[in-house]
Amino acid sequence: QVQLVESGGGLVQAGGSLRLSCAASGRTVSSYTMGWFRQAPGKEREFVAAISWSGGSTYYADSVKGRFTISRDNAKNTVDLQMNSLKPEDTAVYYCNAVGEGYDYWGQGTQVTVSS
Repeated sequence: QVQLVESGGGLVQAGGSLRLSCAASGRTVSSYTMGWFRQAPGKEREFVAAISWSGGSTYYADSVKGRFTISRDNAKNTVDLQMNSLKPEDTAVYYCNAVGEGYDYWGQGTQVTVSS
């Protein structure tokens, strides 16, 4: 069983930056694909970014490409999301996701609010 805990959310002005962090516990996730998703009020949860187990491959939604960067530290069992040039439309609850060994884990989410 893996527990994921997100942190780093908050309120920021448009154009600002935030760094989200996801800490995994219970077992190592070094072999898992890790990702970030978000859900805005009244909308479905959507993919934001993902990173392969080695960190060698990264994937981004078109809406965040060039502004967000996903990274991981397998020694610390963490995955981060650096968010720059934030826009009001980035406002959402951001969820950490870990997929591997036939399992799919989710964190509780952290709120990101971008004011215009």
